[in-house]
Amino acid sequence: MGASGIERRPSRHSTVSTTQSLTTAGWAWRPIQLQKADTPMSSISIIGLGNVARALAARALAGGNAVEIIGRNPAKAEELAAALGGATVGTADAAPAGDIVVLAVPYAGAAAVVSEYGDALQGKVIIDVTNPVTPDFQGFVTPDDSSGAQEIAKAAPAGAHVVKAFNTLFSHVLAAGPAEGRPLDVFIAGDDAQAKARVSAFIESLGLRPMDTGELPMARALENVGLLELGLITHSVKHANFSLGVTMLG
Repeated sequence: MGASGIERRPSRHSTVSTTQSLTTAGWAWRPIQLQKADTPMSSISIIGLGNVARALAARALAGGNAVEIIGRNPAKAEELAAALGGATVGTADAAPAGDIVVLAVPYAGAAAVVSEYGDALQGKVIIDVTNPVTPDFQGFVTPDDSSGAQEIAKAAPAGAHVVKAFNTLFSHVLAAGPAEGRPLDVFIAGDDAQAKARVSAFIESLGLRPMDTGELPMARALENVGLLELGLITHSVKHANFSLGVTMLG
């Protein structure tokens, strides 16, 4: 547990470290209230029914946010909403109700989902959580000069704003939350400052720490972090019970 191989120095600067989560087992369906008193509630639509969608929805509800679950399988969407408690269920052919729309679907279908909604996403903040890696985990399926988030942004209407976030957190680590009092960092990238501010407020409501990395082209770097984590699992750490974050020294 804690930072790995990094000594505390008197100078003020930051470095990337590895913080392991306390547990990988079980889901914190109704954790303690996480929202700060001065953090505004967000209205969130989560498209997807997998583990990331489940973990995000649970933490969002615990943080006092309004959550809508959307999936192509209505029965599974209803089942997930019932398990979470407090979430509503949307339909795949209707406009998302949330001001923030989370694409918690595999990258292969993410741009198509955005295209299908079209102008229904006008004015929305779209959070891309995907990692567009190749099946052998050796590279990316996106063009060399682009990122998954940038490709998704091309499919979005002009009035929507794509923000990359959550792609560097494993779903079970996200569900468990911070360990031993250490913050759990969520790296974000996006072109619109107001959209990033809204996503940052949402992240804080989850009890997590937003870390702005710059404009949307930085999503490529964040997707490389996701690839790095897969390499760590394969070659050194040998499990997925960890997160990468920033440790302030001095």
